Amino acid sequence: MVIRARLIPLVSLSLAAAVAPAWAQHEGHGAAHEHHPSGEEQPPEGQPPEGQPAEAQPAQPPHALDLEAARNGSGTAWQPENTPHAALHVQAAGWELMFHALLFGGYDRQTGARGDQQAMGVGWIMGMARRRVEHGELGLRIMLSPEPWTVRNGGYPLLLQTGETYQGQPLHDRQHPHDLFMELGALYNHELGPGWVLQLYVAPSGEPALGPIAFPHRASAMADPLATLGHHWQDSTHISFGVVTAGVVTRHAKLEGSWFNGREPDETRTNLDLHAPDSYAVRLSVAPSPGVSAQVSYGFLREPEALHPGQHVHRVTASAMVHRPLLAEGHLAALFGFGLNREGDHATPSLLAEANLELDLANVLFGRAELVRKTGHDLVLAPTLDDTAFTVGALSAGYLRNLGSAEAWGGWLPGVGVRGTVNFVPSALQDGYGSRLPLGVIAFVRVAVAPMSHAHHH
Repeated sequence: MVIRARLIPLVSLSLAAAVAPAWAQHEGHGAAHEHHPSGEEQPPEGQPPEGQPAEAQPAQPPHALDLEAARNGSGTAWQPENTPHAALHVQAAGWELMFHALLFGGYDRQTGARGDQQAMGVGWIMGMARRRVEHGELGLRIMLSPEPWTVRNGGYPLLLQTGETYQGQPLHDRQHPHDLFMELGALYNHELGPGWVLQLYVAPSGEPALGPIAFPHRASAMADPLATLGHHWQDSTHISFGVVTAGVVTRHAKLEGSWFNGREPDETRTNLDLHAPDSYAVRLSVAPSPGVSAQVSYGFLREPEALHPGQHVHRVTASAMVHRPLLAEGHLAALFGFGLNREGDHATPSLLAEANLELDLANVLFGRAELVRKTGHDLVLAPTLDDTAFTVGALSAGYLRNLGSAEAWGGWLPGVGVRGTVNFVPSALQDGYGSRLPLGVIAFVRVAVAPMSHAHHH
């Protein structure tokens, strides 16, 4: 069943207009500074209730509901709870309304025989509404991408990238655009006790419990406009049209399972490709400290590729994320990830390390290192090489300069940047790519809602 999207641009504009009169910065999708699930206003951290001496106040552990909200990064995936979030928000009729955005525009050039060049725009805007209910919290989400209109020719140039189709043919050396509906869902957290939460996530378009936080939403990739080469080994299910996830949350761990539609989105990027759920995943996430989170997950994807009916994928992923505040309002966010796909008799792994280093409020360095084992079928080589696996890789580094302060821009933070990549191609593919070390470069502008640290610096 396919549902056409006609009203969503109007809905998103209405949400932005409703929030606009009261822009304010908000750290976390829901941090521990908010109301306790009992509905009672809590005193500021470190201060006792009125009339009660400080020495009579034992330290209270953070509530599992608040921790879950602070750790949420995309779908139901966790990141370190001390990761700065950003949202423009306002209270209305008992609801907290929030608006998030991260948008890039740039000119991308990839060299070599399989390279290309193109102006492109990527990113997302997101509206959220959340309120406390008896014994829990309800959240509604809508996230939209401009990429159906800002990424042309089936995708933007990206050497060694694979996955999905264009005009009925498999894409290669290009990153496909994301769908208009990146997320459309509801999340309910029910308090079972001070340290226990039952979670239910239902999304016509959403992210099952498989893999780390999707690359467009990771703090470790906030300044990087381009996708990972291991996207279809680690987090490509972040847009699945039909997801139901249930989980149990404690202060330090979450165990969850998903039933979802495992098919990749089709080439019509402006609709919902709803199908009956036919795939499943399970994920264990842990948070041993405020600056660390990790996950392991397994998923079975039934017939994900439209061009290969009857071919299923077994996927295993593992990842760890680290966030560390630095001096001078700086932050370091890093991710180390592994993904493995088994299709038939072939098992191919991927490795990823990426980091985002905010030296201060203006200067950001970022980088990514990848190794992926891809078959000739993945890379769309000669049919005789379909079953041959090749190790390919890329090493990228970039710089982003934020322009001005968030206060000067009304809570937004514009910036300009550049990213360069050296790709690594095995000798067997040198003729096809024109080099063992083909290059890529993109110059870009970025517009984002500023984190709290930026908004409150001045």
